[in-house]
Amino acid sequence: MTPLVGIAVVIPAYNEAATIAGIVHRARQQIETVLVIDDGSGDDTAAQAESAGATVLRQPVNQGKGAALWRGMQAALDMGAAAVISLDADGQHCPEDIPKLLDAWRHQPDRLIIAARLKCRESAPRLRHFANGMADFWVSWAAGYPIRDTQSGFRLYPAAFLSNVPPPRQNSGGFVFESALLIQATHCGYPPAAVVIEALYLPQSRHSHYRPWRDTWRITVMVAKELLKRGLYPLGLLRSLGLWPARKTGAGGQ
Repeated sequence: MTPLVGIAVVIPAYNEAATIAGIVHRARQQIETVLVIDDGSGDDTAAQAESAGATVLRQPVNQGKGAALWRGMQAALDMGAAAVISLDADGQHCPEDIPKLLDAWRHQPDRLIIAARLKCRESAPRLRHFANGMADFWVSWAAGYPIRDTQSGFRLYPAAFLSNVPPPRQNSGGFVFESALLIQATHCGYPPAAVVIEALYLPQSRHSHYRPWRDTWRITVMVAKELLKRGLYPLGLLRSLGLWPARKTGAGGQ
């Protein structure tokens, strides 16, 4: 397959030397431009990524996934990318699924595309499954739109949406930033659409940076603030549950 141009893959990485080269190599089979943001790693993540052909941007100290994503997204936009695909570095996403996101985006160019881990989801640890379900409920309510797998970091973001995104709040946490992007996308007229991928929870994988109790609580607090600003947004709750027509797609859709 000839790698596509005009699209950029952004991979935040923190101490991922064991997996990053393989992920970069596989991603570059699909997309020519791969940016790795080395978020203050203490190992040779950066060297491994560069050896596999990635452009590496280094954070001098660990600033968190949100800051790393933001830097990679801005760099991709500066390069003229029409869309940005975010991908985790730990091996729990298959870069070979990138064409699924691209195909969905071609048919729905005004949507943010989520690679939703819905196939074989029963393999997920029970606590993670519960936490993800809670996050889906709260984020969907604030967005006013039913969203599947809000905590998947494997997504396609249209550049037209990212060009209007504010930077993450300091110390908000990467998972909070990613959840906030889904809410912002929906209110800006780019409601998320899901493509189904397999949930990969490999025994040899490192522990996820997602901490079910802490990160779900942070997401809930962020969502609560959004709901309070909208008077608890009862219409959003009805829309998220499919009890009221969803807002229209397309920039500016309400």
